[in-house]
Amino acid sequence: MSTKPKLWITRKLSDNTQARAQRDYDVILNNDDTLSSADHLIKMSHEVDAIIPCHSELFDAHTVEQLAPRLKIVANHSVGVDHCDLDAFKSKGICVTNTPDVLSDATAEIAMLLLLGAARRAPEGDTLVRSGEWSSWSPSFMVGKQVSGQRIGILGMGRVGQVMAKRARGFDMQVHYHSRNRLPEALEQGAVYHDNVDSLLAVSDYLSLHCPATPSTKGILNEQSIGKLPDKAIVVNTARGALVDEVALLAAIESGKLAAAGLDCFVTEPGGNSAFAKHPNIMMLPHIGSATFETRDAMGFRALDNLDAFFAGKTPGDKLV
Repeated sequence: MSTKPKLWITRKLSDNTQARAQRDYDVILNNDDTLSSADHLIKMSHEVDAIIPCHSELFDAHTVEQLAPRLKIVANHSVGVDHCDLDAFKSKGICVTNTPDVLSDATAEIAMLLLLGAARRAPEGDTLVRSGEWSSWSPSFMVGKQVSGQRIGILGMGRVGQVMAKRARGFDMQVHYHSRNRLPEALEQGAVYHDNVDSLLAVSDYLSLHCPATPSTKGILNEQSIGKLPDKAIVVNTARGALVDEVALLAAIESGKLAAAGLDCFVTEPGGNSAFAKHPNIMMLPHIGSATFETRDAMGFRALDNLDAFFAGKTPGDKLV
């Protein structure tokens, strides 16, 4: 009989992650990559000591209350933990960790891809060539919005926001930001701090969202805040879909208030928002901000590092509760 802690990995993770997990734990894998219901999460909590879930598994208060005493730690394979009721986990005495730092570069790459693609009409151009309908050219053809030298507002200057600022500087963009706390001057790298969101919005030719989804940030991009952006601004969201009032965003696209948008996350996932599909100036990706081979290995290993520390009697480096 195995003396190793029993671990359930709820989704199919990278091969390297699963191989390491199988070496060190008694593992239940999900190679079919199916999504688990709340009832399944509760059932499995009776069978394992630890779970590595993704943001697709929802641990609301009702679910957490029914988790079995056997379960000791939930080591998330994600940075964001808005899918977890942390207060409920704390009351239950279950340790919760996440995987910060390791996906900042990959997510900022996707943010810049969306920014450039939305600005230069990439979805529209790709469709035109791919469909065989590109039949003419003129100086007025497919004219987009300049990126170089423009002002970018970064809402949430954490790890990903700071990398996004670095990428934006590579395009000679003027970086402005708002965050809960001002960065030290050395980390600002010349970025202009705004002590309130409205001030940031007013100068954001491009607005890139990088803040976590919390009760205070839910719907932070709404009709009122969009109205404070410069006309023909472009919005990019690679953080969480809950940050955006999608009805207001759609209305701003249709009215021309926003020139374009680049979205990697949506209120409803998977699936997205079908109302966006008819607008070629909305560039969309299926929540793949961290989807590189290198980053998936790093996220999986970070989750396992947290488990290793916990079962060695140490405090995991990324412990949240």
